[in-house]
Amino acid sequence: MAEPSLVDDPLEREPLCALVGPTACGKTALSLEACERAGAEVLSMDSMLVYRGLDIGTAKPTSEEQARVHHHLLDLVEVGEVFDASRWLAAARDAVDDCLSRGRRALFVGGTGFYLAALLRGLFEGPPPDPAIRGPLEQRAAEDPVGLHAELAQADPESAARLHANDTRRVVRALEVLEQTGRTLSSWQEQWAAPAARAQRARLVGLEVPVAELDARIRTRAGLMLEQGWQEEAARAREAGLARGAAQALGYAEVLDLADGVLSRADALEAVALRTRQFARRQRTWYRKFAIEWLPAREPGLLERALAHWGWGAGPLDAGGGGGTQSGA
Repeated sequence: MAEPSLVDDPLEREPLCALVGPTACGKTALSLEACERAGAEVLSMDSMLVYRGLDIGTAKPTSEEQARVHHHLLDLVEVGEVFDASRWLAAARDAVDDCLSRGRRALFVGGTGFYLAALLRGLFEGPPPDPAIRGPLEQRAAEDPVGLHAELAQADPESAARLHANDTRRVVRALEVLEQTGRTLSSWQEQWAAPAARAQRARLVGLEVPVAELDARIRTRAGLMLEQGWQEEAARAREAGLARGAAQALGYAEVLDLADGVLSRADALEAVALRTRQFARRQRTWYRKFAIEWLPAREPGLLERALAHWGWGAGPLDAGGGGGTQSGA
């Protein structure tokens, strides 16, 4: 799909504002307060919140939270569909256009670093797929995903660090690009990531939590999710036919092992907490690529400092702004 012209692109109309940070740092609570204060709406920047039925394990905003503030980019597809960054970026453009057309501000909220990169810098398309290269790689991925990921780690450590071994589609793509071009995917993306006007104008706020505190939050939240029915949700999603993308949702593999009796509850909780802590470290690595205003999550006056960085006063963009129902974007 061709990129819109700068004149027509909703992403160019206002400086893009975002709230980021590692999982469990408190983004949802702050985003609700900020949007209520400033006449804004939340645009999810999380690759797993697009799937219907993955609610508990993804910490999707509750129905009560969504009633407080209008949310976009949630529940876009069924768990059996494959959803990628290009589809998300198209939906994000529609959501921004919807907000601005009603005099509302748009706040991107989430922890998917690749979506943030796509939003600010566009998408690196790369060379077209080569079946002669991709076919053998996909076969090897089916037989030994961990071994293929280890091969990528040797050739392209940066790409491997942000990809889980079970994310075979992206692991295969990274190795395919390397074989096609002789250059690593991460090196191509560094070129793609050269500063652009949109990125330079963006206003990014990040929530900072000490590592020990974040680790404790992660474990507590995982326990609450299990109490809320995460195990049953994961089993339903599997019956619905988890696609490759949705199957990468953090912690679902471990919770399914709990449902199958492979892991005890205690072992599943520890495994989920470990994977989530590892994911939080990868998120922090991704954020180094961006100019983010980091604010301590427990800082007095946090809301006011965040609003000031986004350049937002109270109320919508104009007197005619209103609420409206969720557009499905």
